[in-house]
Amino acid sequence: MTSNQFMFLLFSAVIVIFSILTVTTRRILRAATFLLFVLVSTAGLYFLLQYNFLAAIQLTLYAGGIVVLIIFSILLTSHIAEKLPAAGLMKKWPAALVSLIGAALCIVVILQYNFPGSVGSTERVNVRLIGESLINYGRYGYALPFEVISILLIAAMIGAIVLAKKRKD
Repeated sequence: MTSNQFMFLLFSAVIVIFSILTVTTRRILRAATFLLFVLVSTAGLYFLLQYNFLAAIQLTLYAGGIVVLIIFSILLTSHIAEKLPAAGLMKKWPAALVSLIGAALCIVVILQYNFPGSVGSTERVNVRLIGESLINYGRYGYALPFEVISILLIAAMIGAIVLAKKRKD
């Protein structure tokens, strides 16, 4: 087993274990911490694949931005030791069913897709080309994905505030 294979297995195990812990824990702060481990391990996979820019974005935007936002909203608006109510059996079965259907769908799609190898030539990329790509809406532009990410951040902020909001019992 090579070191790359070992690191892939390590990152994959951390992602799977902490993803399950994130959705099964009843403490909000622990769930946010487990989510941080998942996002950092995902960035580790990107570094392993030599997608350094994507890994840096993963660390700064998701691990740095969303998780810090969630943790601060929990610390500022909620009791840290507060436990969420346990999910009833009527919520667990549909969640398990949807999870199994989603996993089966992902496995079927991955197994049926023919992943072609890349045979393209390597080109030198300059800063001007990167800048134009960042503001372009065209085929290789990144303006639309950045807009989608901004909507994701707003949804995460609203979700964090709703989750961490004090209940008036």
